[in-house]
Amino acid sequence: MNFLNRLSVLFRLNDSADEQDVIEGIEKSVKFQGAKLWILICAIFTASLGLNTNSTAVIIGAMLISPLMGPILGMGVGLAINDFKLLKTSWNNFIVATLFSIITATIYFLITPVAEVQSELLARTSPSIYDVFIALCGGFAGIIALGSKSQRIGNVIPGVAIATALMPPLCTAGFGIATANWSFALGALYLFVINSIFIALSTYVGAAFIMKFRKHEIDNAKERWTKRLAYTLSILTLIPAVILTFNMVQQNYFEQQVSKFIQKELDFPNSRIVEEKIDFSNRSFSVAIVGDKVDSLEIEQAKSRLGYYNLEGSEMEIVQTSFNDIDKSKIDKSSIIGAIEVQQRQYIENITPKLMLEARTLFPEITNIAITTGYEADSSKSRSVTIILVSLTDELIEPDYYRLETWLKQRIDFPDICIKEEIVKQEKSTHCRQ
Repeated sequence: MNFLNRLSVLFRLNDSADEQDVIEGIEKSVKFQGAKLWILICAIFTASLGLNTNSTAVIIGAMLISPLMGPILGMGVGLAINDFKLLKTSWNNFIVATLFSIITATIYFLITPVAEVQSELLARTSPSIYDVFIALCGGFAGIIALGSKSQRIGNVIPGVAIATALMPPLCTAGFGIATANWSFALGALYLFVINSIFIALSTYVGAAFIMKFRKHEIDNAKERWTKRLAYTLSILTLIPAVILTFNMVQQNYFEQQVSKFIQKELDFPNSRIVEEKIDFSNRSFSVAIVGDKVDSLEIEQAKSRLGYYNLEGSEMEIVQTSFNDIDKSKIDKSSIIGAIEVQQRQYIENITPKLMLEARTLFPEITNIAITTGYEADSSKSRSVTIILVSLTDELIEPDYYRLETWLKQRIDFPDICIKEEIVKQEKSTHCRQ
């Protein structure tokens, strides 16, 4: 019991602010006119600039100066205390603020010379159940902070505004309207509706059941009808988010399983995977491989193991290209070069220490081994070239050089090896034997 008593003391809200002061403060924050409306317009322009330039800092700054939280908290508190005048005023001002925000953002994106879709914009077009949880937690934090003497003048409300991100979805909706990208506009508006409804809902629960604000005396039937309407709107808003989240989880799982399959089952010798394309909607994926031709039997054996990765029924396509035929390939050459270089760097980092340990035993003359690799392209052909720089105390005679060359080619899984000898005890000189 002592433990439970101590726990209850830790969670007890014993520094509650005056209830009337809290409600009056919320009533003042609800109305959008004069300076507050101008601040909202400036905040929308700022957030639009941040989204347009992909600047997270600018977006956060815009959310800090935005006064959008007032009407949303007002709706939650009005519902909790049966103050339908506050609820109606909050709703009307919420609609005004939303319309002005969308119009302002639309005007900005109509006149801006930069029309590219940035990652910050894309992040506001795909809402999920996680946005519901964020809004709920933010709303609870907001009403508890407003009802606490020690926290109501702190940074909780600005923090809620940042966490729930009310401004960016409205700006993204403006972008969608300005560019006639209706899927962007609808996705962003849905995210804004999620944030608004569930901040208001958690504010209602916090004010009614945690802070226990006193209710106005009204007709019980009217109160029940209002609460049912609020719950119905919340559930209807929640359902698409649940469906979108389920699809998102399914897609992530499919992509993870495909990546595992490619990594473990399509790692063929003397070849490099340079491109992967995964299409969840059609449950298919394609892999571009550069290097030695993979036998059709090996490909069929790999396909037979799709079931081990829960990929039954998935379509797999393998596009093969030899190093010498890259110029004729439909695969983007720059992506091939980039993928090869990354894989080769990782391979070199792993193999070089092992080579040095073996080299000291097999060839006492060797003092160091360095490996560099690149991609050589000209008008006639393209090929991967590996240069192995071997530092020696003395030049190797032909039989020893042949033994070194044979050993390196067996140990290093690269085509077109060029070995360069560097004599370190004399004035440095290098030459390449191919």
